[in-house]
Amino acid sequence: MMAFLVNTIKDLVTMNISKYLEQSALYFPNNTVIRENGIEISYAQLNDRANLVATALLGTGVSAGDHIALCAPNSGEWMAFYFGVLKTGAVAVTLSSLLSRKELALLLCHCKPKVLYAFDDILKTVSGIRKEAEIDTVICNSGDLSFEQLLKKGKASFRAVDRDRSDTAVILYTGGTTGTPKGVELTHENVTQSIQNVIFCEGSNENDTALLFLPFNHVFGQMHIMNATILSAGCIEMIPSFDMQAVLDILKNGQVTKLYAVPTIYARFLQLDNLKGKLGSVRYCFSAASTIAAEHVCQWKERTGLPIYESYGMTEAAPMVTYNHCHRHVVGSVGTPVSGVEVELRDQFGKPVKPGEKGEICIRGRNIMKGYLNNPQANERAFWDNGWFRSGDIGHIDANGYLFIVDRIKDMIITGGENVYPREVEEILYTYPDIRECAVIGLPDPEWGEKTTAFIVTDSGKAIDEKELKSFLKSHLSPFKVPKDYRFVEELPKSNAGKILKRMLRQSHPK
Repeated sequence: MMAFLVNTIKDLVTMNISKYLEQSALYFPNNTVIRENGIEISYAQLNDRANLVATALLGTGVSAGDHIALCAPNSGEWMAFYFGVLKTGAVAVTLSSLLSRKELALLLCHCKPKVLYAFDDILKTVSGIRKEAEIDTVICNSGDLSFEQLLKKGKASFRAVDRDRSDTAVILYTGGTTGTPKGVELTHENVTQSIQNVIFCEGSNENDTALLFLPFNHVFGQMHIMNATILSAGCIEMIPSFDMQAVLDILKNGQVTKLYAVPTIYARFLQLDNLKGKLGSVRYCFSAASTIAAEHVCQWKERTGLPIYESYGMTEAAPMVTYNHCHRHVVGSVGTPVSGVEVELRDQFGKPVKPGEKGEICIRGRNIMKGYLNNPQANERAFWDNGWFRSGDIGHIDANGYLFIVDRIKDMIITGGENVYPREVEEILYTYPDIRECAVIGLPDPEWGEKTTAFIVTDSGKAIDEKELKSFLKSHLSPFKVPKDYRFVEELPKSNAGKILKRMLRQSHPK
């Protein structure tokens, strides 16, 4: 396996990330790469289908650098189209299949894809903006070509086109939790650097099976899981979206070795009896999208014997920045910088802070994006001098180099002139009995400027005495940090990747 990874490093001048599929198909042609609804697809079969897509697209006039959009749910077909696009040297623009008509129209007009791979439900949206978005061909059952018709136009023999390492490979749209999405341009080198770090940190190999129910348009599902698994020649056990019973049925079969989820899903798992027995052959658990509560990590380790590993990352970093190691796992931290990545904390003026002080997390490395598509103003705001990317997150680093996330800069609450970091309050809330999920935000208040407000989801809707909860928080926090308002809700708004959307809480609860 080591020789396999060394071969990928040689491609650092001219490269194409679709070559990693070709390499896995060469070394492990009969290994299963996708298991979906009981159907297995081998590496050789997926590579052949990607070749059919690539040669068919070239036949329609697609050329290197063209934008090709994918807007459809996860499937083996999606993967074949994705790698086919990359093989041509074109740029894969991956969009959520859950976008509203307005959101989809906005993004298509922004990226202007030559070809759109989609599903029938969005055709009405596409027909209204097709000319403006400059879409030549729509591939779906009721489009210009169905996927199967496209395959019939292609050839199974093809080698990926060489691209420069600085060429854009993919564009992923991110609004994070803060607003209007931006198109993140990730190069072939960005992706290569990051997925090699994933494989090294996780000890991935061709015998692993990763459970995937997170969307391919998100950097975690696409890079950390899909592309890293392809590079390590592992298998992807795929289900369309998270369904607890479906997940438990798959885990029971004992083939899944790697469980990838987000904090809200781990919170649901912790409600189950005999949790360790239900995980089957899982050897590795990883949490992403947002920082998981330390209390949940401790409970998971106590009940399963497995740590929940965590890293710090973002779409703009493709995504890996730091990793919390297996050799010295520090609960509450997101670890130390991965290979080839630098992390520095800076103040609001861009100056490095003193050791032990909090500051904005700034990142530099070959994993950092080329920039935001057609957005020079955002690019100017995103970087300090010498290529240091501004994450927008506040953190501190301990004496051993471990990074701890304090909060998002934009989530910080100023109440009565005091600064409150919501995550600190949320960590304490998670230690209180019967709280499954929570989110702390600041809401406008004439007296305090912002009123610290806690939104809480309880286990099975159990009632919690607000006075007792407030007394508990006062015993752990400074008085000004204790929320003044408590709102018990059935659920919290989340992105399709499972991240709690605090901006939606603010919009729906303005006072």
